[in-house]
Amino acid sequence: MSRPFDNLGIGQLSVPERLALIDDIWESLAETPEAIVLSDALKEELDRRIALHDADPQAGSTWEEVEERIRRRRA
Repeated sequence: MSRPFDNLGIGQLSVPERLALIDDIWESLAETPEAIVLSDALKEELDRRIALHDADPQAGSTWEEVEERIRRRRA
């Protein structure tokens, strides 16, 4: 049984090309948000996280802080 991965030649792309493809696919999902179905559990988790943020917007980390922590772990 062949997979779309094989049929489309995705495996022949370089890693940067595959990452760009992932980004393109991800961005395309935003074009039809109504087509994305969330489970009840995921909806509840998102609501929980939004409530936590609303209660204390400063409690989280900026992307820059997160990225710096990741970079330090890799070093």
